[in-house]
Amino acid sequence: MEAKVPGDSRATLPPPPEGTCPGATGAAAASQLAPQTHPTTTSLPIAEIGVGTTGFGIFFILFGMLLYFDSVLLAFGNLLFLTGLSLIIGLRRTFSFFFQRHKFKGTSFFLGGVVIVLLRWPLLGMCLETYGFFSLFRGFFPVAFGFLGSASNIPFLSAVQKDGRSQGTDLDPQANAGSRQDCWEQRPRAHERKSRD
Repeated sequence: MEAKVPGDSRATLPPPPEGTCPGATGAAAASQLAPQTHPTTTSLPIAEIGVGTTGFGIFFILFGMLLYFDSVLLAFGNLLFLTGLSLIIGLRRTFSFFFQRHKFKGTSFFLGGVVIVLLRWPLLGMCLETYGFFSLFRGFFPVAFGFLGSASNIPFLSAVQKDGRSQGTDLDPQANAGSRQDCWEQRPRAHERKSRD
């Protein structure tokens, strides 16, 4: 590195950052400094929009069922749900999920129910959709119930569950068996004491 001479108009540049080529300038140097990201199948904003769209679809389906199977709300909810699902996981994965050979029966009932709801037969369409939904997603139910059953994964519920156990309000009959046994052993003795006096 050169020493700067007073009156010299040349500016001394700092050394390039580590990991960059010394001769790289402009876009090449900026691309070397940019953090490396992993490519994803869908970008984050599209997946977030898909989650919102799916949520609105479920809301409209439930609201349509609440209003005595209103066909317009159910049809709108079905379209939003399917659109949101395809935005979350992508079109290719959505088609590969629905059109697998072993899921053909569930897919035909589910999509047939959607078509029948769109043709303004909401009660029959929702019955077909429900059967198709349970047929398609039956592999996910044990995982979902297992997750919901273990409250240790959810911070607030795990704290409530720990407080309940420390206060002795546990519903497990084996957990407090020792304290119950002690209680039953003490009762006859207290009764014997009263009869002696």
